[in-house]
Amino acid sequence: MSPGGASTGGCAPRGIRTRPAWAECPRPGPVRPSPATPCGGIVRSDAPEWVCREGGDTVDRSLYAGVDGSEPSLRALDWAVDEAAAHGAPLTVVHSWRWEQYESHEPSFGVKRGSSQVFAENITGSALARAERRSAALKVTSDLTADDPVTALIQASREASAVVVGSRGRGELAGLLLGSVGLAVAARAVSPVIVVRGEEANLRRGFHRIVVGIDEPEKSRAALEFALREAEVHGATLCVVHAWRCPAREIPDHPDHRADTEQHTRHTEELLDAALRLVGGADRVADIQRAAVEGPARPALLDAVLTADLLVVGARRRTGHLGMQLGPVNHAVLHHAACPVAVIPHE
Repeated sequence: MSPGGASTGGCAPRGIRTRPAWAECPRPGPVRPSPATPCGGIVRSDAPEWVCREGGDTVDRSLYAGVDGSEPSLRALDWAVDEAAAHGAPLTVVHSWRWEQYESHEPSFGVKRGSSQVFAENITGSALARAERRSAALKVTSDLTADDPVTALIQASREASAVVVGSRGRGELAGLLLGSVGLAVAARAVSPVIVVRGEEANLRRGFHRIVVGIDEPEKSRAALEFALREAEVHGATLCVVHAWRCPAREIPDHPDHRADTEQHTRHTEELLDAALRLVGGADRVADIQRAAVEGPARPALLDAVLTADLLVVGARRRTGHLGMQLGPVNHAVLHHAACPVAVIPHE
């Protein structure tokens, strides 16, 4: 989460709002004076593009939460309220009139109205009231849009610290499958996307533990930055996981079947140390665990998050690539993780 400047107390009036011009942050580049920026300070070249920094501190942009009236989206809203309050950031509740075209369901509150506009306003108003009850001091506004929900949330991601969506199940596999809106947003958003899913203990942040899966240090920098900030804000342990495989060890009759595991483990531990040095991890979080796991990344991460409050993974954004920019590991954790999953885009 982009770290935090405190918001002012009180709640904004309910209703439809347009996105403010001041929410836009410049792209990262060389350190430079920038009095015209909303941060009123400098933008560090090593800052993720969704973060504005002022004098070394970080100024939060609004956290956005997509709601559609379903129970999973309301659980995501509750999580987003707690997250925004922890970061001292404002919260914007987003609802699209066209959500039902993507994921048909009955809402968890209210009755079905004849007018789609009144129905949408009822969803948004109920979500705002729920957020205000959960955190009276949090600044909450709404964004009711006629765009389709995927377009609306991807557009919101251009000015958001992060976008929060729920995980929606279908049929007998409820709780295991991610809804089409959440999957599309996680695959294409500019900002981090947090898919709120998992067990009650994980959702309540009862384990005080953040897990981040990493690859090469440079490729993992954005995910590590995000995970470190989450651990800082919530006073949690950070667990950095890297899975490694030696193909020779997976073939019983291969001559190198008993290859030196110590050498592979040592290399992985050096990689973990290098990644943490790159972001100054030891200076920011007191309790850091390193996990060098032999085997595929998917089971390694799914096992690690059974006792975690949040899983953070990176997702490469390929310029000019129009498809769903999520790999098989991303898909696996988004559909099956026992805790919320933050997908952090990187080039």
